[in-house]
Amino acid sequence: MDAVQQEVLDIFKRTRALLEGHFVLRSGLHSGHFFQCAQVCQHMDAVERLAALLLAKMQQQDFATVLAPAMGGLVIGQELARQSHSRYIFAEKLNDVLVLRRGFTLTPGEKVLIAEDVVTRGGRVNECLELVRQAGGTPVAVAMLVDRSEQRARFGIPAVSLLELSFPTYAPDALPDWLAAIPVQKPGS
Repeated sequence: MDAVQQEVLDIFKRTRALLEGHFVLRSGLHSGHFFQCAQVCQHMDAVERLAALLLAKMQQQDFATVLAPAMGGLVIGQELARQSHSRYIFAEKLNDVLVLRRGFTLTPGEKVLIAEDVVTRGGRVNECLELVRQAGGTPVAVAMLVDRSEQRARFGIPAVSLLELSFPTYAPDALPDWLAAIPVQKPGS
């Protein structure tokens, strides 16, 4: 683990954003670890630092707008936009589908960075990529705090994360005994 990754992990631990127990993830998979990024996002000094570290890893990316899915990507997306002097918009669920609302639009070819907190399978990111394309924009990169996909989430554009932690995940019908013995929590994401 390099110095930046260690700093990021320390921030998550200090803010109690990295939890241990038995959790159901948004994907429906179970895990003994959970990133509750809402905990880190209540500390704006930590958010500011995490965004600065992400932007430093993305020096080659050119974008005009940051798009984040609600809820997880909202805070980091806004801070990425603030620090990069970019426009900021967000997508939210309507009938269980991410949509652009509140008058948010993209111009043809507008370069868009997708911002997310934690990626396990990449579903929300893929929904955002499709939204950008449908709206006429051009998705240029994905920025995430934590990639826990074990490098399985592929987006067809550059993707940058501060941490790549691959805690094991399990299907509900394939839980190891040690995990099944712990009361399950669904803390929300």
